Amino acid sequence: MLTEETKNIIKATIPVLEEHGTEITSAFYQHMFEAHPELLNVFNKTNQKLGRQQTALAQTVIAAAKHIDRLEAIVPNVNQIAHKHRALEIKPEHYPIVGENLIWAIQHVLGDAATPEIVEAWTETYGVIADVFIQMEAALYDEADWQGFVPFKVVAVKEESPEIKSFTVQSDAVQLKPVKAGQYITVKVHPEDETNDALRHYSICSVNTSRGLKFAVKRDVAGEERGMVSNYLHDHVKVGDEILLSAPAGEFLVDTDNKDLVFISGGVGMTPLMSMLEDEVDKRSIKFIHSAYNRDAVPFKDEITKLHNNSNVAFYFNYSESAGRLTKEKLSRIMNGNEEIYMCGSVGFMEGMLEIFSDMGIDRSRVHFEPFGPKMSITV
Repeated sequence: MLTEETKNIIKATIPVLEEHGTEITSAFYQHMFEAHPELLNVFNKTNQKLGRQQTALAQTVIAAAKHIDRLEAIVPNVNQIAHKHRALEIKPEHYPIVGENLIWAIQHVLGDAATPEIVEAWTETYGVIADVFIQMEAALYDEADWQGFVPFKVVAVKEESPEIKSFTVQSDAVQLKPVKAGQYITVKVHPEDETNDALRHYSICSVNTSRGLKFAVKRDVAGEERGMVSNYLHDHVKVGDEILLSAPAGEFLVDTDNKDLVFISGGVGMTPLMSMLEDEVDKRSIKFIHSAYNRDAVPFKDEITKLHNNSNVAFYFNYSESAGRLTKEKLSRIMNGNEEIYMCGSVGFMEGMLEIFSDMGIDRSRVHFEPFGPKMSITV
C-alpha cells in the first residue's frame, strides 16, 4: 500500500514525465539491453526501432502516475499487456531487471531533478505495479492451453491475398482446444543471419481447431527490421516444416450480450474479426466493414463467399485505390449508432477510426479495438 506522501510525490512528477517520458523509456531500453542482451530474444526489434515500444511504456508510466489514487483504472491496459507478457514468456524474475533499469533511466535523464525522494517513491510504486502484473500473469499462465513454446508442424499454407498467407499447424505435443474468437498466437523463429530469436504475435483466423490452428501473416516490406519475421514465414516456411508457438492469448473478445455488431478492419486486421464472425454470425446481426487498397487485396474470399446468403451479415468494402479512405459520411450511411463496434488494423488506421467515432458522438465504451502494435502507443 502506497502512502499519501508517496502518491503526492508521484503526482508531482507527472509534468516532467509528460515532457521527458519517451526520453526516459528510450534510455531504459538501451541500458537494459546492454546489461541483459538475452532480453533481445523477447522484445520486438521492429517496435523498438519505430519507437512504438518506448512510446507505449511512457504512456503506461504516465497513466499509472495520473491514476495513482485508483490504480484499478489502468487495469484494462494492464490486462492487455499481461496477455502479451504471458505469450512472450515474461516471468516474475524479469521484473526486478526492468525496475532497476527504469529507475536508472529516470535518474539518468532527470539528473539532479531526480531527488532521493522521487527515486524512492518511484521505486516503491514500480514494486506495487510489478506485483499487479505478476499476479495477473500467474493467472494467465494457469489458464494457458500449454506452457512455453511448443513445436508445431505446418500442414497447410494458403495465399489469402497477394500480401497475406494463412498457415495451418498441428502438434503431437498438445491437444488443441477451440480458441476464443479474437485471440492470437505467438511465433518464435530464428531467421538466418540474425543473432537473436524473433517473436511475433499473429491473429488466429478460426475458432475451429479440428484441422489445426490457423493464423494469418501479412508480408511487411516497409523496411529491413519491420519485415524480418513476416518475410521469413512467407519465403521459407512450407508444408512439413516446424515452427514454435506459445499458447493462444489476448483479451480482444466479443461481449456475450445480444447487441448488434459492427466489425471494421483495415488490411490484415480482418483476421481476428473473421474468427469473431465465425463465432457470432448465427447469433446476431453483423455489419462487416473492410478497407483495402483494392479487391485483390481482400483476404479470406472463400470464407466471405460462403456467407453470401447468410442474412445475419452484410459486408461493405471500401477500396482506397478508387474511393479513398473510410470517412464519417461513409460510416454514417452504414451504422445506426447503437451497435457494439469491434475494429482491428494498423495503429494509424485505429487512430483515424477513433477520431471519426469521436466526431460521430459514439460512446467510447462501445468501441473495442486491437491495433497491430502496442495499444498504449495509440493517441487521439
